[in-house]
Amino acid sequence: MATMKEFRNNVKPNWCPGCGDFSIQAAIQRAAANVGLEPEQLAIISGIGCSGRISGYVNCYGFHGVHGRALPIAQGVKMANRELTVIASGGDGDGFAIGMGHTVHAIRRNLDITYIVMDNAIYGLTKGQTSPRSAAGFVTKSTPQGSIESAISPVELALSVGATFVAQSFSSDLKGLTELIEKGMQHKGFSLINVFSPCVTYNKVNTYDWFKENIVPVDTIEGYDPHDRIKAMSYSMQNHGLLTGLIYQNTEQKSYDQLVPGFKEQGLAHQDLTLSKEDFAKLVAEFA
Repeated sequence: MATMKEFRNNVKPNWCPGCGDFSIQAAIQRAAANVGLEPEQLAIISGIGCSGRISGYVNCYGFHGVHGRALPIAQGVKMANRELTVIASGGDGDGFAIGMGHTVHAIRRNLDITYIVMDNAIYGLTKGQTSPRSAAGFVTKSTPQGSIESAISPVELALSVGATFVAQSFSSDLKGLTELIEKGMQHKGFSLINVFSPCVTYNKVNTYDWFKENIVPVDTIEGYDPHDRIKAMSYSMQNHGLLTGLIYQNTEQKSYDQLVPGFKEQGLAHQDLTLSKEDFAKLVAEFA
């Protein structure tokens, strides 16, 4: 069985010192080892942005895609070989701006992959512009007088389009984040894990101290039930989208790949795809 060390490679991350993404990388590596994966059983697909680099920092299959397109690639990988555990990862700009259409449809489609959003509420790689997760009034280079737009709530968005697994965490909580990623990988269906990951260089508002003062762990809410979608939505709204922990899970809904007619359990790489001349002739005749 692989250990966390076996999910490390010799590529040194070039994130800013103190960036929350370091903890997310460590949590993914720990979770992969804890659920019993080998490096060749894991694929990480990423987009563009500071977070997009993560696919090259973990010893497993990796694909660094283009901006906002991590999810289509990840879905294709899973459909081609569902023996792989597939993680898609990107920033809040990647997932909730240019990639928003893919995010919404991937959630409702419920394909069996885990999507980890490294949410720093700003565009870090391009030097600090407002993102869809920046709050109204947020001052950046692109909004010097303060943003006039409202921030997207990932939790409420996911719940509204029928997500079957919604979780949120804080990069400082390595233990809790690791456990959520484990649960996400074991969930049969689409798992959204939004992670508050402070940008220490450009976001001077949503800092580590700010999150510690404002996040609300669901395990501090008496009687919280992660299987009640309506209450999960209500609690998220009441707490300004700052809930952390397993917010909602539906284990009854089948995943996309379980519903596709004739879709084989075995990955394409291991299927016998040899087609006889007779079968080929029959196939061609259908289109004659």
